[in-house]
Amino acid sequence: MKHILTLCVGNICRSPIAEALLKQQFPEKTIWSAGLAALVGKSADSLSIDVAAGRGLDLSGHRAQQLAGWMCQSAELILVMEEGHKAEVEQRYPLVRGKVFRLGKFDIADPYRHPSAAFETAYAHIDRGVADWALRIRKLG
Repeated sequence: MKHILTLCVGNICRSPIAEALLKQQFPEKTIWSAGLAALVGKSADSLSIDVAAGRGLDLSGHRAQQLAGWMCQSAELILVMEEGHKAEVEQRYPLVRGKVFRLGKFDIADPYRHPSAAFETAYAHIDRGVADWALRIRKLG
């Protein structure tokens, strides 16, 4: 498995964090993020940047991008933040079935336009999900 896509709605809060954490775990893999309704060209939310920076991750270069068919075709694993995202991706791109999974054991709430505590909570859930998936990915190769 060489190509992993992380996905949320706007691609400015959750998926950039997941992307950065996965890149930290797997620097040899191609990992990127996108949004179902991306705020195209926008940088990561300032609170996401701050929360990530406090844990040694740099999101300053991130720019949001819209999910596209080529991304789904290229990715061998697509990790989404909510069960609804999985359904939407599979509806838009039926051929992705079988490679779209929720990152966490439960939906990771969108912290957008919420206080920093929501970003801290989202980060903790994303970090846990990435840790769980990292074990699986290493087993798969």
